Amino acid sequence: MRKLTSFAAGLLFGLGLLLSGMANPAKVIGFLDLAGAWDPSLALVMAGAIGTALVPFTWSRKRERSLLGAPMQLPTKRELDGRLIGGSLLFGVGWGIAGICPGPAVAVLLSGHWQVVLFVAAMLGGMLLFSALERRRTC
Repeated sequence: MRKLTSFAAGLLFGLGLLLSGMANPAKVIGFLDLAGAWDPSLALVMAGAIGTALVPFTWSRKRERSLLGAPMQLPTKRELDGRLIGGSLLFGVGWGIAGICPGPAVAVLLSGHWQVVLFVAAMLGGMLLFSALERRRTC
């Protein structure tokens, strides 16, 4: 049941990304282009997503287990550090240059566009590099 629920949630998330335009790099670049032909529609998408997630997230903070019995895995760290800020900057710069971020990239991966395939390959390479560096740091 958990795998089916996870699959359904991922499918719904991917469909939302596609329908909202978050998977369209031109739309994302238009949203980020504040000095040019700014397209504010993705701000409404983000506000809707935050509003939709607010109630279940608030509810989940008061529980130890999910509705399906899995333990809740919520972040506990509250302070900002250099790694978080650096990662946020790297994410933002990448999003601004490419017009795509990890969720939408995975959602449109099967489209076969070479740019998306290259983005996902670079993303996976970055994840592997981070894992290797993290292992070295903790040893």
